[in-house]
Amino acid sequence: MNKRFVSVVVFALLVAGVFTLLFYKLIASRINTAAPPVATNRVLVASRNLEEGALVRQGDVEFAAWPGPAPPNTIKEEKDALNRGVISKIFQGEPVLESRLAAVGAGVGLTAKIPDGKRAVALRVNEVIGVAGFVVPGMLVDIIILGSPPGAPATLGTQSKTLLQKVEVLSAGQDIRKDPEGKPISVPVITVLATPEEAEKLSLASNQTTIQLVLRNPKDTTEAKTSGTAMGLLFSGQKLSSPGAQAPVVRQAPRIEAAPPPKPKPPLVVEVIQGGDRKQTQFQQEPED
Repeated sequence: MNKRFVSVVVFALLVAGVFTLLFYKLIASRINTAAPPVATNRVLVASRNLEEGALVRQGDVEFAAWPGPAPPNTIKEEKDALNRGVISKIFQGEPVLESRLAAVGAGVGLTAKIPDGKRAVALRVNEVIGVAGFVVPGMLVDIIILGSPPGAPATLGTQSKTLLQKVEVLSAGQDIRKDPEGKPISVPVITVLATPEEAEKLSLASNQTTIQLVLRNPKDTTEAKTSGTAMGLLFSGQKLSSPGAQAPVVRQAPRIEAAPPPKPKPPLVVEVIQGGDRKQTQFQQEPED
C-alpha cells in the first residue's frame, strides 16, 4: 500500500476527530447555559377531578412540585382544604385555590355557591319559559311577568312587565313531582340568585302570575327602562305609562238627538161686550215652527 495514501487517511481521521470533539464541547456548553435548573415549590393540588358540589375529603388533595412560584391564593395546608365544598370544578393536578372552595362551614352542594347577601329562589318553568333548554348555570336572564293587576281596567287585558334584570342562573335541572294521580312527573326548575327583596317579588310572582325568562348577553350590563305593555295596547301602538293607566279611548261617532217638539202658542182670547154683558171666547193658535 502506498505510504503517502495511508498518511493522508490518518491525517483526515485526526482532523475529523478534532473537529468532532470541538463541536461536542460547543453543544454541551450551550445546553448547560440555556437550560439552568428550574426552581420548584411544594403546592397543594387535586389528586383527582373534583366536581362542583363535592366535599373535599382525605386523599382528594396532595402536595406536588410546582415549577416556579405558587399561584396566588393557593391553600398552604391540607387541613385548610378538607371538609369544604367545591364551588368550581378542580381538575387533577391543578392547585387548590381559596376561590374554588366554599367558606368553612358553608356546606356542600347548592348552598355553598350562594354568595353573602344573596338568596337562591327556585322557579318552576316549562320548556318554552326555560328558553327551550338553553338556560344553563352562570347565564344572566331578565324575568318578565304576565298577569292582570288588581284594579286595572278590564279593557286592557293581560299585562306584561319586566320584573327583574340581569339575574344570574344558579342551577337548571329537573325536579321530580307528583301529578294528581300520584304518578311522578319531571318538572323543569330554574334556580336564580336574588337579594332578599327580589326573592319576595319572585315568590309572589311565581304564585300569582306567569313567568317568562329572556336570555341576555352577559357583556350587556345596561338596565333597560321599560313601561310594560298590555293586550289592549298591542294593536293601537299606545304605551302603558303607569300601572294604573287608563284603558285606551275609543272614539265614537257623535249621536244626533231628535229636535224638541214645537212649543204651543198661548190661546187667543176675544172678549165680546153686549150692553152690560161680557163674553170671552178662546181660539187655539197654530204652534210655532
